[in-house]
Amino acid sequence: MRTPRPFLLPSQPASRETLLSSGMTPQMIRTRLETGLLVRVRRGVFLSAEAWPDDEIGQHLMTARAELVVSPAAVLSHRTAALVWGLPHPGMETWESRTPEVTEPISSATKSRSGTVVHHRAQMPGHHVTRDSAGYAVTTPARTAVDLSVKLDLPQALVLLDAAARQVCDGMVARIKRSDYISPRLIEAARDVLVDAASARRSASLSPTIALAHPGRESVAESLSAGHFELARLPAPLVQHPIRTPLGTFYPDFYWPEHRLIGECDGASKYVDQSAMVREKQREQVLLDEGNRFVRWMAREVMLTPHVVVDRVARALGW
Repeated sequence: MRTPRPFLLPSQPASRETLLSSGMTPQMIRTRLETGLLVRVRRGVFLSAEAWPDDEIGQHLMTARAELVVSPAAVLSHRTAALVWGLPHPGMETWESRTPEVTEPISSATKSRSGTVVHHRAQMPGHHVTRDSAGYAVTTPARTAVDLSVKLDLPQALVLLDAAARQVCDGMVARIKRSDYISPRLIEAARDVLVDAASARRSASLSPTIALAHPGRESVAESLSAGHFELARLPAPLVQHPIRTPLGTFYPDFYWPEHRLIGECDGASKYVDQSAMVREKQREQVLLDEGNRFVRWMAREVMLTPHVVVDRVARALGW
C-alpha cells in the first residue's frame, strides 16, 4: 500500500489552482475542509486552519489578503491599509471593525469579487504602493491617509494626515529625534509627499488641509484640537516648540508665544503614574515661574465636546 503523501497546508491565502498545482486533489481539499484542517477564506481561496488568526485585526487583514489572490492587480488600501500602518482612527471606532478594503487600478479587469471586501478603483502610481510585512501590496501611509481624508471634516482629516506626515519623516531620517518633527525642512517635505498623493486622486480640495498637517502632533486629540482651533479661526499655535528652563527643555503640545500661553491636551494615562504626576507638576511650575500661562483640556473633551475646549482656549487668549 502506498504511503499517503503529506502536504503542507498554506500559511497564507492560496487559490484552489495553487493547491491543485502543488499536488492536492479536489477530494483532498474537500476532506481537509470537512475535517477542519483547511478553511475557506473566500470563494476559491484557502488557508490552513492553524494560520487563521484568533483576533479581529488578524482576520480583517487575512480576509483582505485573500482578495489579492484573485485580484492580483489590487492593493490593500483605505481602512485596511490604515490598519497595516497603525494609523490612528479619528473617531471612536476601530479600523478592523469595518469591511476590509482594496483598490484596483482603473485599467484592471477583475473576474471575481467577494462580498466580504470593498473594492475601489483609482489611479495608482507605482510609488504610492509598497509591501506590508507579509509581502502584500499596500498603499503607502501618505496615500492611505489621503484616501481616507477626502471625505472627512478638517479635524478628523488632520488626525490621519498628521500621523502619515510623522511616518514620512521617520522614513527620511535614519535616527529620528524629537526636534526633527518640528524641522521646517522635514515638515515641508512631508507635506509635499501628501500633496503628491492627493494629486494622483485629483483631490485638490484637500490641499488647504495638507498645508496644516504637522508631524509634531503626537496624538489623535492634539490633531483634533488643532483642527477645531483652525475652524474657530483662533491664532495658530506653535507645535512642540522648545522652551528652555532651569530644569531643562520642555516641548508643550501647543504654544502661543505672543500670549505666553501653553496649551496642553492631557490623556488619562498621564495621571496613572504617581511619579509622572509629580514630574508634570514640577514642569508646570517652572514654566509658570518663567512667566508662562497654562490652558488645559482632556483628550475626551476635544473628542466629545470640542466647542467647550475651543471656548476655554479662546478665553485664555482673550479672543
